[in-house]
Amino acid sequence: MASRTEPAGRNLPERRPELDAVRMLVVFGLIFFHSALVFATDDDYYVKNARTTDVVMIVAGFAVVWAMPALFLISGLGSWYSLRRRGAADFTRARLLRLGVPLLLGTVVLNPLPQWLRLRAANADYHASYLAFLPRFYDVHLDLPGFPFVVQGPYFETGHLWFVVLLLTFCLMLALLYRVLPPDRIRPLADRLAQAVTHAPLTILLPALPLALIGALAGMEENYAGWHHWAYLVFFAAGCALASDDRYRTAMRRVAVPAGWIGGVLFALSGPGFSLADEPFTEMTALGVSVRTLFGAAGWCLVVAILGHLDRHRLAHPTTPPPPESPSGRHRAYAYLEAAVLPVYVLHQPIVVAVAYFVVGLSAPIPLKYMMIVTASLALTLAAYELLARCIRVPRRLLDMRRGRRSLPAYPGSAH
Repeated sequence: MASRTEPAGRNLPERRPELDAVRMLVVFGLIFFHSALVFATDDDYYVKNARTTDVVMIVAGFAVVWAMPALFLISGLGSWYSLRRRGAADFTRARLLRLGVPLLLGTVVLNPLPQWLRLRAANADYHASYLAFLPRFYDVHLDLPGFPFVVQGPYFETGHLWFVVLLLTFCLMLALLYRVLPPDRIRPLADRLAQAVTHAPLTILLPALPLALIGALAGMEENYAGWHHWAYLVFFAAGCALASDDRYRTAMRRVAVPAGWIGGVLFALSGPGFSLADEPFTEMTALGVSVRTLFGAAGWCLVVAILGHLDRHRLAHPTTPPPPESPSGRHRAYAYLEAAVLPVYVLHQPIVVAVAYFVVGLSAPIPLKYMMIVTASLALTLAAYELLARCIRVPRRLLDMRRGRRSLPAYPGSAH
C-alpha cells in the first residue's frame, strides 16, 4: 500500500496536547450527550420529556462508536507512562487516590440524587424525601460474579462513574501484570510485533477482530455507552502498547486515511441493523450478531483514524507553548479546562438530571428545552467545580483538582 514517508531525522513534538483535547472533548461532550438522552425514544434515562424523538439515538451513534473507546485508549497510554516512571507500588497508590477517592465520593454523595429523581419523575404519587430515600440506595450486597461491579442493590448504582470503576480496575490489573511480567521479559515479543506493524502498517487494525468478537458473542451494554464493558480493556491495552513503542504510533499515522474509510463503511453498514433487529444489543440472531460485529470493528478503525489524523496534523503544524510565566488567555483557558476533566466527569450527571427534572415540565419545543438543559448544566457543573474543587480545601483534594497539568508526552521516556 502507498504510505506517507516519515521525514528522516525530524524530531517529534515533546508533548501530545491533541490527546488532552480529545479527552476534554469527550468529557465535556457528555453534558451535551446526557442532556440529549432526556429526549431519546429508546433510552431509559432518569428523567424523560413527554415528547421524544428517534433522532437523538441516530446522532448519538456517531459519538458512541469512538468517544469512550478513545478515552480508554488515551487513559491506557497515560497509565503506561506513569507506571514506567513510578513503578508498580507507587503507581497503584497514586491510582487508588486519583481514581478511588473521587469514585467513592461520587458514588456515596452524588449518585443517589439521579435515582431519587427517577422515582419522582416516573411516579407522581412518590413523595418520599431525599433523606428517606438514602437508606434504600445504600441497601447493597456483594455480587462477585459481576466483577468489577461487585456492589449491587435494588436502587444502588455506580451510574456514570462506571468509567472510573473500569479504569481503576484496568490500572490495578496493569500494575499486577507489570509485577508478574516485567517489560524485560516481554520485550522480545513486543519488538517482533512492532516490527511486523512497521513492515505492514495495516496490521495495526487487527485489534478490530477481538472487539468484533466481543460484540458478537458477549453483546453490547446500554449502561456502558453501547459497548460491552470488557471491550474497553482492549482499547486500554492498546493505549499501553502505543506508549511502549513509537512504531505503533507511526503505523497509526500511516493508516489514518484507509482506517477512516474502513471504519466509516463498517459503521454505515451496521446502522440499519440497529433499527431492524428487535434487540440488537443482545439477540443472537444472524442480524444481531452481524450488527455488533460490524460496530465493534468500526469502533477500532475510527479511533485509529481520529488519533492518527490528529497526530499527522500535529507533526505538520508543530506549536510552541507560551512561557509558563506569561501564558496567553487561550492557553490559560485550555489549562483550566484540562485540569477540570476528572471533576467535571464526576460532577456533571447529577446536575444534568436535576436540571432536566425541572425543565421537562415547561411548555416549550424540544430544541429549546435541550438548549436550556445544556446551558444550565454546563454553567452549574463549572460553578460546582470552581466552588468544590478549587475554592474549598477538602473537596478540592477529594476531586483531585490539578492546576495546569501537563499534556501527555510523545515518548515512553518523556516526563509525565
